[in-house]
Amino acid sequence: MQGRVNLTITELPETRLQDNPSPAEIEKALQKEALDILTRLEPKSRLMVLCIEGKEMDSEAFSLYMAEQALHGCSHCTFVIGGSFGIHDSVKEKAHYKLSFSKMTLPHALARVVLLEQLYRADSIQRKEKYHK
Repeated sequence: MQGRVNLTITELPETRLQDNPSPAEIEKALQKEALDILTRLEPKSRLMVLCIEGKEMDSEAFSLYMAEQALHGCSHCTFVIGGSFGIHDSVKEKAHYKLSFSKMTLPHALARVVLLEQLYRADSIQRKEKYHK
């Protein structure tokens, strides 16, 4: 179907830290995670980072954005959801788009469920199915 993007889910393990880590320990863990993320990116993938400073959009706008990516030749999108300490700036700097579901902080697992539901909803909107309503 025209306007569709393939979806692959890859979950990377969060770097575990002791209780009350120092800022240096957090930075080191975020750098390690960033390296792991950036080395796994598909060369032509659109990198979309979910972060609090990202842009909020409704489901219709998200659906349109995803359709536009496919129409402009993007066949692969990579969404990054950060762990409990966020996402390293090096990953955010490489992002083609920064997306936010809310200014509230969401647990990683909940953000993943919301993302998957919104991707399903975006596809339903594009196909003009009843699920969206």
